[in-house]
Amino acid sequence: MSADEAYLMVKLPPRLTGLPMAVWIMANEGSRRHDVLVEVSKTHGGRGRWLDAASVVVRPHPRELAPGSLAETDLAAVSRWIELNQVLIVDYWDGWLEIDEVLQRLQRLPGTRAEKTEVAMRRSR
Repeated sequence: MSADEAYLMVKLPPRLTGLPMAVWIMANEGSRRHDVLVEVSKTHGGRGRWLDAASVVVRPHPRELAPGSLAETDLAAVSRWIELNQVLIVDYWDGWLEIDEVLQRLQRLPGTRAEKTEVAMRRSR
């Protein structure tokens, strides 16, 4: 993706996805260079830049565009998250959803540390 197309990308931090890193989803504005991609930060904790991110193809099943770009455990987590949200990611890519609808429907990866912390905080109230 070129810098000119960066405005099409939406950064989703770990608190929204349950992943240990940020990911970016994008809308397609007529690009024929590739199919649906998720850009994945190689840095844990929500930091990182999309320019340094690894590209993961969404369909027919998640896979790295450049094999070996991510640690195996990170790729496995991202693949599970993509599978949970594949229809949503594709619908955003195709222009059927706006970002507010994406944020309402987005599913977090279950069983993550962030989710366990959130559950513990709710129980202590």
